[in-house]
Amino acid sequence: MKYLMAALTAAALCLTLTAPVGAAEEAPAVSAHAAVVMEAQSGQVLWQQRSEERMPIASVTKIMTALVVLERCPLDTVVTVDAAWTGIEGSSMYLEPGQKLTVEELLYGLMLASGNDAAVALACVTAGSVEEFAALMNAKAAALGCENTHFTNPNGLDEEGHYASAMDLALITREALKQEPFRRIVSTAEKTVGTQTFTNHNRLLRECEGVFGVKTGYTMAAGRTLVTACERNGLTLICVTLSDPDDWQDHEALYAWAYGQYARDDVLAGVSWTVPVIGGVRDAVNVSAPEGLSIFHRGSDEIEIQYHLPAFVYADVQAGGEAGQAVAYIRGHEAGRAALVYAQDVPRAVSDEPTFWSRLRTLFEGGEGSVYTFR
Repeated sequence: MKYLMAALTAAALCLTLTAPVGAAEEAPAVSAHAAVVMEAQSGQVLWQQRSEERMPIASVTKIMTALVVLERCPLDTVVTVDAAWTGIEGSSMYLEPGQKLTVEELLYGLMLASGNDAAVALACVTAGSVEEFAALMNAKAAALGCENTHFTNPNGLDEEGHYASAMDLALITREALKQEPFRRIVSTAEKTVGTQTFTNHNRLLRECEGVFGVKTGYTMAAGRTLVTACERNGLTLICVTLSDPDDWQDHEALYAWAYGQYARDDVLAGVSWTVPVIGGVRDAVNVSAPEGLSIFHRGSDEIEIQYHLPAFVYADVQAGGEAGQAVAYIRGHEAGRAALVYAQDVPRAVSDEPTFWSRLRTLFEGGEGSVYTFR
């Protein structure tokens, strides 16, 4: 009877993995008033400190400016600089009236030189005015679930009603990193536009392993603000600090801690299975997970993977057809799933349809599956 039940329901094979990451440690103390570390792919927060508090944010505002522009303006759009966009206070890419630049060149001036004039130019080209562009920024923030953010300008100059939280900035940055041009621009150390060469203000690009962005900021009201992104061993993290006099050191320390505690692994890499085939030119078909199953986890986590596969399958089997699923669990909660597919065709054998007795024999030979534990 137990073999018959195995045939009627999916056979589940369980695999338990313990990740080779260091023992859990507390995050380092930092000087930031507010901060957060987030895993970019899942959005999971690894550590936070006053992360929901509304604060002035200075030029890290320009992350949202760049995101809105990239979603609405082709990079090769040619812009003729209006006189009203020049001479903006603070950091500048020194635009001149009548100068012709592409949107992409203005974005380099925005993110590398932190040009407040570039921010105004891009806002007016995109929405017609700074006010209309700020409305687009706020609409995008709301769409991303940012509950403690409000923009009044595209450059981050101190203004009443212009604020964000560290958590919201991480969410905005996570969305911006999905845009390939954004990643390319913020990871550029130096860029020549016309006769000017801009050097990225983010020194961690040169000093911290894996850092590839994102934006620095400073005003008297906001203090030092910094948003960075870092990738090591296939794991991308976002770090935000607000009002932090030691932001360079704090970001390095937080990354050292986080990468010592967390990892992202393909838990199905190199794993395959076989499923018995009835009535085929061969007795079994290979099954694999071509997309893999990438799981983000802490080193102390046990990952349980359940493979749901049929006890047998009838020919014809088509390569690429779905055979079942692999589902990963951490502490009883689903952490991810992947489709398992047949790796090759198994045509039907040139013979009559299998008899009842041959099918019954296959059920007894196939069994129910096994449980494996690897460490």
